[in-house]
Amino acid sequence: MFPGKIAFLGGYDPRRCGIATFTTDLCEAVATAAPHSHCFAGALNDRMEGYKYPPRVRFEILEKDLDSYRRAADFLNFNNVEVLCVQHEFGIFGGPAGSHLLALLKEVRMPVVTTLHTVLENPDAAQRMVMEELLRRSDRLVVMAEKGADILKETYNAPDSKLDVIPHGIPDIPFAKADLSKAQFGLEGKLVLLTFGLLGPGKGIEHVIEALPEIVKRHPNVVYVVLGATHPHLMAREGESYRLGLERLAEDRNLKEHVIFYNRFVSQEDLIEFIGATDIYLTPYLNEAQITSGTLAQVFGAGKAVVSTPYWHARELLADGRGMLVPFRNPQEIARGVCAYLDDPELLERTRIQAWKAGRKMIWPAVAARYLESFQHAQEDRKSLPRESFGGWTLGSRPYNLPPLRLDHIVRMTDGTGIFQHATFNVPNFHEGYCTDDNARAFILCNLLSEPGPLDELETTYLAFLTAALDHRTARFRNFMSHGRQWLETCGSEDSHARALWALGVGSGRSANVGHQRLSVYLFELGLPPVDDFVSPRAWAFTLLGIHEYLLRYPGKEKVLAARETLVRKLVTRWNDCATEDWPWFENEATYDNARLSQALILSGRGMGDETAYGIGMKSLRWLASLQKTQAGHFRPIGSDGFYTKDGARADFDQQPVEAQAMVSACLDASRITGDDFWSNEAKNAFEWFLGRNDLGQALYDSATGGCGDGLHETRVNANQGAESSLAFQIALAEMNHAAHPIPRFPQFPS
Repeated sequence: MFPGKIAFLGGYDPRRCGIATFTTDLCEAVATAAPHSHCFAGALNDRMEGYKYPPRVRFEILEKDLDSYRRAADFLNFNNVEVLCVQHEFGIFGGPAGSHLLALLKEVRMPVVTTLHTVLENPDAAQRMVMEELLRRSDRLVVMAEKGADILKETYNAPDSKLDVIPHGIPDIPFAKADLSKAQFGLEGKLVLLTFGLLGPGKGIEHVIEALPEIVKRHPNVVYVVLGATHPHLMAREGESYRLGLERLAEDRNLKEHVIFYNRFVSQEDLIEFIGATDIYLTPYLNEAQITSGTLAQVFGAGKAVVSTPYWHARELLADGRGMLVPFRNPQEIARGVCAYLDDPELLERTRIQAWKAGRKMIWPAVAARYLESFQHAQEDRKSLPRESFGGWTLGSRPYNLPPLRLDHIVRMTDGTGIFQHATFNVPNFHEGYCTDDNARAFILCNLLSEPGPLDELETTYLAFLTAALDHRTARFRNFMSHGRQWLETCGSEDSHARALWALGVGSGRSANVGHQRLSVYLFELGLPPVDDFVSPRAWAFTLLGIHEYLLRYPGKEKVLAARETLVRKLVTRWNDCATEDWPWFENEATYDNARLSQALILSGRGMGDETAYGIGMKSLRWLASLQKTQAGHFRPIGSDGFYTKDGARADFDQQPVEAQAMVSACLDASRITGDDFWSNEAKNAFEWFLGRNDLGQALYDSATGGCGDGLHETRVNANQGAESSLAFQIALAEMNHAAHPIPRFPQFPS
């Protein structure tokens, strides 16, 4: 008995990508094979405006919006979907390594069948974590080649009992001579070589062009058709530089009459016509670790001879005389393979017949039947009653509900120079100008979000401000700048200098923009030496946080490692000189950004394998947590109106947003490292201070503007929404969202 309601999740036509085409074809094929089942789809959007989808699409997910994944899970649960079929590719989901998908999979209550379009033999830490969660959350896993199943078993310890090998589906194209289709393209009498798909450097097309002079010498009537638009993501980054380079290469090799570039995303109907006109299909891909190629499957199943490099899918599909494999990046061997077919028409015909016969197992009706079998197995493995999900929706079982990302106020506070320091209510205060501190915070926020959005357009502005702030003569950062772009000092404070280094460390370690990352490295390394002479413990801590981020990408940089060692020793010495059992702290006064001192030693001690430094960080943070919690259980940071002196009275007001943000950040790092729920609860407690769980029961975060009040006074919230406070909330929110999908980033102590 087939499932009554089947949902498919992936891209969907008219989005232009291979996953969208596959999801569409699979959904339609299953709907045809099981007419009494209700099949519908959820579409992943890579742009805010989405696409004009057909009625089959019942819900949409904005790939970078974490909350939309949870809403989609609610939709699937409430609609009693009996099987969810997910098309997985790391690049189509938001979050590190596509981890946003896990938010949906953790909440859906129906069996899940996941098709893995990429299976990595050597994943990084984030990819491994996501894949292991996918294995755990999926009732069955579909791969399209035996190699994929082998990797899942060997690399991820996947049980063989939940794996299904189902080939990539293809349309059922009759076996026919190429000459019948050539006329409509004006290619009569030509020998047609074809490569198609979204264009990008990994396709290796330049090696075919290098091979063509030898091929043309022996077969002057050869034409090589490169069919397909440039990949949209590549187009956004680099424009048509790759295609133009290929065109110039063809001209340099005197091949202008033998190469046709058709720069279009063609319909399935048109594609079938192009395939029909093809004599030999070429896939000169450069990467062995490609487990699936929809283009290869379609041409192979149409009965075309294929010359391909030996990536995993090609190696399986073209075995036993069903095609020809040639080495990677080897134009001479490509020419040899193509000419072997063109010189021997009988060999070409035999290969075509073998490919077409093998392809009958890959046509969509056959593939749909296999998927329906997988769906039935998934249901048998996990009997799921309708509506059972709602009974489990207690607060304890649901993920923490965070506010949606809203950056209106951050954008409003920024002009072409940088972000303004202060605001009068929610209006930027031009009179107070700008500061390095806040532009550093804004740059950190951009890198934490690492998703398309309003701040991406401003990231360059914040980095440009930090660049201008550094005085190359002294290697020191200036801090305050007037609205007229005049620096108001020759040298900023130690703390502002260190905050700039912290931001640049984040840019060095996390930025996906190569130019931003390189400039961050340059400025970080230029500004690091002066810290040797600093005396501020917070400047040491801020710098250590920047060093930690920098070392995520450059773990062996000796000068940076030495600076970390020096600053850790300084903080440990301060602790040894000051701390007692009753006052486990680094100074005789607890003032501002207190949790950053603890956080710096937790991360640096962990990274260095220094248990003493790590232990001090944990002990001091636990003291802060107890000190900043009321009897009622809510977070109460040390007030800035007097702070807290050893053996003296503690100031309860004015409470500052940066204190809550620092506590959120430090506790989340402690939680990730220890796995202790105590720390995640402390982070949540500190975050809720912004939302009204505080001494006055009033929210500092303004959901209408996206800004945050400048502090909590004894009788009121400070209604001005300055940059420091608003960025404190937004950074805390970004870190809380990251905590929903922890990515291993910390080295372990030797056992």
